[in-house]
Amino acid sequence: MRILIVLTYYRPHISGLTIYAERLAAAFVRQGHQVTVLTSQFKKSLPREEVIEGVRIVRVPVAFRLSKGVIMPTFGLTASRLVKENDVVQLHLPQFDAAGVALRGRMAKKPTVITFHCDLLMPPGLLSKAANAAVNVMNKIAGLATHRIVTYTQDYADHSAYVSKFPKKTIIIPPPVVLPVVNQKAMDAFAKVHNPENRRPVIGMVARFATEKGVEVLLNALPRILEVHPNALVEFVGPYQKIIGEEKYFARLKPQIDQYIESGNWQFVGSLNPTEIAAYYPNLDVHVLPSLNSTEAFGLVQIEAMMNGVPCVTSNLPGVRQPVAVHGMGKIFPIGDSNACAEAVLEVLANREKYHHGDPQSFARYTPDAIAAAYVKLFDQIQQEVK
Repeated sequence: MRILIVLTYYRPHISGLTIYAERLAAAFVRQGHQVTVLTSQFKKSLPREEVIEGVRIVRVPVAFRLSKGVIMPTFGLTASRLVKENDVVQLHLPQFDAAGVALRGRMAKKPTVITFHCDLLMPPGLLSKAANAAVNVMNKIAGLATHRIVTYTQDYADHSAYVSKFPKKTIIIPPPVVLPVVNQKAMDAFAKVHNPENRRPVIGMVARFATEKGVEVLLNALPRILEVHPNALVEFVGPYQKIIGEEKYFARLKPQIDQYIESGNWQFVGSLNPTEIAAYYPNLDVHVLPSLNSTEAFGLVQIEAMMNGVPCVTSNLPGVRQPVAVHGMGKIFPIGDSNACAEAVLEVLANREKYHHGDPQSFARYTPDAIAAAYVKLFDQIQQEVK
């Protein structure tokens, strides 16, 4: 099967969406399918076309940006050619260009599937507001044109302003989650570099430094946590500087974070490759995901943490609360409530035996090969319908 995957940003950009797409593309290739990724050349230094681990990546030049979005005048021509060349189309939303691709797929009678990752909320400002409205319109057109819409959980599908409009098209497929196997030596080496004083407990947060992630919720919870655990260390993993559209957010929180860096209670670890992050999780005592709005739909990092026996404290967002609710490894607190976040962290730390153990078999549903097989089955079903 020739599969066209379409999304605005792909590697080396790092987000839950790009990680999902990359894992799924690799799984398709392992199963013998031919995969092409159509995306933006968001950095001019990136090659227009290359093959990475069997996945062909086609990048379209960016003329200019609108907030976090990109305008690519030649995208339509490239999309038309690639839709013709492939058997099925998988679109990752939110995405401004999705409508045109979905319409092309529908007209060509190619099974066309949207994977909807999250609702879109741009930063404040008239330009961002206009861009947000434009993307929402295009996403709606894409939803009308597509054959199916995949999302992670029924909880999110029921509450999403977008997905809930298409209940008859909605299919639930969990996200792909996998990490390399690392040995104790690698785990110890990571701790030696990033926590040489062996501070405890270690509180993890894996995310882009972005408004919707609710970094300030954890920051404001720290004073209460440090009352009980004065040597606690927050290890923040992920890009945190010069994030497109998030520069003001980082600048606002930086003075508060700098105080904790100086006291030794906060550390920016930076972006990690898969092997490094596999060595990171086992060093944690708890992982916190304090997300604030529906731009977060699940939180793949929660499953990554739980697969390593690390409990999670997360906000009560539809979809985001599901990993803790399903696997029972952690606590859920009211959205944006720093006091409740602190108490949840303290509860988990005080009762580790209750929250640290998950059933390894329960995570088999997230293997990329299983997820890829579910998509192929869906593509085959649609193919029978469009004949």
